[in-house]
Amino acid sequence: MNEPMQLSLEQQFNLRSFETQVNKMSREQAQQFLVKLYEQMMMRETMYKHFLKHEWGIGPNPQI
Repeated sequence: MNEPMQLSLEQQFNLRSFETQVNKMSREQAQQFLVKLYEQMMMRETMYKHFLKHEWGIGPNPQI
């Protein structure tokens, strides 16, 4: 577990593709994109928390 995390080849390719797309954006487009990306990251985190609570049976409506 002391090995550093590494991206797969597919992930590396996707990262380079993303970098190319971002480099073609204007500053304003990039700023808008970052705000939207951050919003989506927060939504994903909220969904993960919801799913975990549901799976673990905790929260306001636990499944018995």
